[in-house]
Amino acid sequence: MPIRVFLLFLLFLSFINLASSLYEDQVGLMDWHQQYIGKVKHAVFHTQKTGRKRVLVSTEENVVASLDLRRGEIFWRHVLGTNDVVDGLDIALGKYVVTLSSDGSILRAWNLPDGQMVWESFLQGSKASKSILIIPKNLKPDKDDLILVFGKGCLHAVSSIDGEVLWRHDFVGESIEVSHIIHSPDVIHVTGFVGSSEFYVYGLDAKNGELLKNSHAALPYGIFGELLLVSSDILVLLDDTRSNIVTINLKNGEISYNQKHISDLIKDSSGQAVILPSRLPGMFALKINSHVLLVKMTNEGELVVVDKINNAAAVSDALSISEGQHAFAFVHHGDNKIHLSVKDVNDWNGDLLKESIVIDHQRGNIDKIFINNYVRTDRSHGFRALMVMEDHSLVLVQQGEIVWSREDGLASVVDVTTSELPVEKKGVSVAKVEQNLFEWLKGHVLKLKGTLMIASADDVATIQAIRLRSSEKSKMTRDHNGFRKLLIVLTRAGKVFALHTGDGRIIWSILLPTLRKSEACERPVGLNIYQWQVPHHHALDENPSVLVVGRCGPSLAAPAVLSFIDAYTGLEVNSLSHAHTVAQVIPLPYTDSTEQRLHLIIDVNQHAYLYPRTPEAIDILKREFSNVYWYSVESDNGVIRGHALKSNCKAVDEYCFDLRDLWSIVFPSESERIIATVTRKLNEVVHTQAKVMTDYDVTYKYISKNLLFVANAAPKASGEIGTATPEEAWLVIYIIDTVTGRILHRMTHHGCQGPVRAVFSENWVVYHYFNLRAHRYEMSVVELYDQSRADNKDVWRFVLGKHNLTSPFSSYSRPEVTTKSQSYFFTHSVKTLEVTSTTKGITSKQVLIGTVGDQVLALDKRFLDPRRTLNPSQAEKEEGIIPLTDSLPIISQSYITHFLKVEGLRGIVTVPAKLESTSLVFAYGVDLFFTQIAPSRTYDSLTEDFSYALLLLTIVALIAAIFVTWVLSERKDLQEKWK
Repeated sequence: MPIRVFLLFLLFLSFINLASSLYEDQVGLMDWHQQYIGKVKHAVFHTQKTGRKRVLVSTEENVVASLDLRRGEIFWRHVLGTNDVVDGLDIALGKYVVTLSSDGSILRAWNLPDGQMVWESFLQGSKASKSILIIPKNLKPDKDDLILVFGKGCLHAVSSIDGEVLWRHDFVGESIEVSHIIHSPDVIHVTGFVGSSEFYVYGLDAKNGELLKNSHAALPYGIFGELLLVSSDILVLLDDTRSNIVTINLKNGEISYNQKHISDLIKDSSGQAVILPSRLPGMFALKINSHVLLVKMTNEGELVVVDKINNAAAVSDALSISEGQHAFAFVHHGDNKIHLSVKDVNDWNGDLLKESIVIDHQRGNIDKIFINNYVRTDRSHGFRALMVMEDHSLVLVQQGEIVWSREDGLASVVDVTTSELPVEKKGVSVAKVEQNLFEWLKGHVLKLKGTLMIASADDVATIQAIRLRSSEKSKMTRDHNGFRKLLIVLTRAGKVFALHTGDGRIIWSILLPTLRKSEACERPVGLNIYQWQVPHHHALDENPSVLVVGRCGPSLAAPAVLSFIDAYTGLEVNSLSHAHTVAQVIPLPYTDSTEQRLHLIIDVNQHAYLYPRTPEAIDILKREFSNVYWYSVESDNGVIRGHALKSNCKAVDEYCFDLRDLWSIVFPSESERIIATVTRKLNEVVHTQAKVMTDYDVTYKYISKNLLFVANAAPKASGEIGTATPEEAWLVIYIIDTVTGRILHRMTHHGCQGPVRAVFSENWVVYHYFNLRAHRYEMSVVELYDQSRADNKDVWRFVLGKHNLTSPFSSYSRPEVTTKSQSYFFTHSVKTLEVTSTTKGITSKQVLIGTVGDQVLALDKRFLDPRRTLNPSQAEKEEGIIPLTDSLPIISQSYITHFLKVEGLRGIVTVPAKLESTSLVFAYGVDLFFTQIAPSRTYDSLTEDFSYALLLLTIVALIAAIFVTWVLSERKDLQEKWK
């Protein structure tokens, strides 16, 4: 009887454990997800008395979003396609958000409160042109007024209620480059240029789009930049010398023009002049160097400078604050502050608002500013300003304070690397011990309340917060499992962020001075980020650092800029600029005495530059001179070349080296075009070269870091899917040794085309493409094996020492390579592929698939085993070979992003943890996502939800049971002896 009671007690404990295994309090323990929108291009405020106050925005990442004006949080958003660029945004009828995208060919209306699409119109056109969206401000909710859209060379009038195209006027045959549309109740004027000096105005009937009048005038000079509409009948622009302001008047349907030299407006007019696109009634802003002139158009048609702003950053559009009264804002920098001024367009004697705001200088200058007004309690006008910063962040300012800010530069991550955190220092203060003891007691009291189901909602939130803190995942020191690291990301704005893998918070950020726009560097571009110094052992006193490589422009001929950043502090340690160009960066597998990694930077003149520029680095390179090889891919020419170092560039310096070509492969341009290349990770660890096959047979993997996978497509099939027939399409894949240029494997897929996504790991490559014959996507796998070591299976050869396992591997020895391959259907289109990586390479691999739905799917590599058969033998089943199917399975539980989406997914990065079973995964796009995965489960550690309390209770219960049974046994023996 006591034993039954004990078993029932254990069963009760197990049910308690199951009942408490709700994962609500584990949210965010293993992963984090951050949502962004990107750099804002358009912004419209919606601050009606009823409903939530919000700002509607569109961004350079093709995002349309509604943001809470109080906190900056996202109410709703839509991430459009890569090619669906947003050209315009506005509000119609007070309830629709209208967007124009895809070069003026797609017009959409979204429901303002929840973002649901109301209607969508596809506008026809055949000519590339400027996109213009015109929504009259006096639209009435019950009246079907027109929305005017110009795009693809056509003007469309669209119903604001249902999106129906009411009429269309085609300008394709007119050869006009339309610049502005001037809307009035009866007549619509379309203005633009034919050529560089012929100005045209078309008058159209607003009801049916019929042409009413066509007039033109020839200007005696060329033009520069865009036309700017100053009023309903006056436009301004610069001539081709950028020294004269041209005024075009359209009064009474007649075209007249006048010009005024800029030097007549301001004495010091040296520098390049630009008319800013800010829309101000009766005036415009002219920027000359760092000055902005506010020029007003008088009733007599004269130009008058009303103000000059030094160090101006941005000027807003005009905002109507009452009938006949318009205000606008401008900001300028000074005294390490940002000075915001709001003025009345018609009254320059005073300021409606004048404030100074302190903003982190790492945000850079202000690119754009949007303003909105509100009525204060004293019935005066107050203003709030939405600022788009140089680092693509978004800041809302009101009453001289920053209300909220968003780090939306993280929506445009270019490259990622990692860094270890500092080693934890020993020694803990008494105060910290007392605080930890108090937290421990408080936590146990709250957990007890939760167990007794008397915890309030606040208590549950506190329990979750304590658990997050107690997990120690956000500490700024290394952990013994290697889960805590720094993710160092480079963004398109030239800003570098360090993110903590524990919770995704920003540890530091720096807007690199070398990647900021300047006179010497007009269009800086950040290219890549590399680990520069990774201290180990004797160099632990040094902080790790990273190398950021960029160039002063998008072309290869632009000079290079290099920046070295301390990974712990975010300070720029050193920088180099304009030394040479950069076409390729080669991280070498060598480090100096301070653990700085050697890098070769190849320029467009086929010279290699060594970094770091130290005598020790030169000595190391000279010792390994004959072991340095790399390759280059010329996709446009269909050529792959292999290179090596030749000698010093005596004409430059001792750190410059000439190159020599070792080999080249030229693909026939009439039949093949290079569409994808991929190679192995430099830091990938392979546990063993041997692979035990069926019946304990041993096969040796062909392992080499010098392998390159190349995918070529037929010329007609190198575009989008469906541009070629199955007979015109084929894919040819190659695996090439980049040291010798030897082609180890070649295979053709007939009737298939790209895009091709591929990942290379150990001795296998997996790639994804489209099969035109089957009308389905496919994934193929190729595995390479080394036959030269096949004789090493004999035990006696090992005993006698006649094996060749210890012989050095060389690419110059002709390899005996065999391959095994297999293809499978796959349901989804794929954006990117990656593979898990672990510290020792023992754990099974998983292929991480970035799907078209912006999620990450983890697929066991066993499903991509080329040895799968329909009916595997018993030995193959014991080995773990899965029966062959024509399609790869998609298991919903295998999505490591769960129900979340990484909108605009562009890349996946995997990092090994110190714990062999675990791999760290970081996915980035418009959103960021981080998690830990264990492909073979956590066989070397206990899980987070392991119940230590239940284990202790079980041990106590077992001891009690042993004691009870011992007592019962003794009593029974005593009773038997008395019988």
